[in-house]
Amino acid sequence: MDNSTTIMIMGVAIAILVGIVLYQQMVIRKGTQRKLQLMGKKLEEILNKDSDEKVMVFTDNEVLAELASQINRILVDRQRIKAEYRKSEMSSKKMLSNISHDIKTPMTVILGYLEIMRLSGQVNKELLKKVEIKAQKVMDLINQFFTLAKLEAGDMNIELSRIKINELCRENILEFYEILTQKEIRVEIDIPEKSIYVQGNKDALQRIIFNIISNVVRYGFEGKYLGVFLHEDEKNVFIDFVDKGQGIDPVFAETIFERLFTLEDSRNKEIQGNGLGLTIAKNLAVQMDGDISVTSEPYIRTVFTVKLKKIVY
Repeated sequence: MDNSTTIMIMGVAIAILVGIVLYQQMVIRKGTQRKLQLMGKKLEEILNKDSDEKVMVFTDNEVLAELASQINRILVDRQRIKAEYRKSEMSSKKMLSNISHDIKTPMTVILGYLEIMRLSGQVNKELLKKVEIKAQKVMDLINQFFTLAKLEAGDMNIELSRIKINELCRENILEFYEILTQKEIRVEIDIPEKSIYVQGNKDALQRIIFNIISNVVRYGFEGKYLGVFLHEDEKNVFIDFVDKGQGIDPVFAETIFERLFTLEDSRNKEIQGNGLGLTIAKNLAVQMDGDISVTSEPYIRTVFTVKLKKIVY
């Protein structure tokens, strides 16, 4: 076989190989385009139907597989946002319902007392006092909603400073002395004598302590016990508020800090609950770069722990 024949054969072979490669590339390209079209149609269907499906693609193409993975990641985020929106919407509806009920009830009483005085033609000092008390409860409730709205919107400016937390704890516990005595609640306090300082805001800290102790009196009074323990580590200061009352079901451990969450079987009417106290306390703690958590064994030990940033100097 002469050289020209060999060259011709080699040329034909190369042409065939090039043709095969080009054909394979064309097939792969068409297959890729088809998979992309199917992915696009599936994504459009998911969005139009607002379903929770995912985009599925069976391929050895790493680029396509990665694309499908990222699309599904976006869809998962979309589902989470939808769920959070629905939860927020339900919470807002419940909030409006509770606001209406909590304001309507004392206002009905107020109007009733005023009607009695109008019909009698006399100003009754005892009834006026009751009207004043009910009106104050309405104002307190409105102020709590206003405070929570400002906190959640980030419109409340909380100025932080160096606070001596030992002293603040003692002062606020004393404010509950009378009601704790009336309820025969045994109080155990362990607050170190040495000065401990935290990064915080005095008004915010007072409100946190007040709201948590109020919650203990309202829901944990059956245990006849309140413990307040202050301790620290290298970076943080912790205040544990302990009671031995009805406690909190583990199912509600996360939701108890949500706005308007209340335990339905609260029987203590001395301090009315509207489900805002713990929510406000939690928001205030977070605003001060701290937190509040809870652990509970009903009728054994329920602990609300306030964590605050420690200042050492």
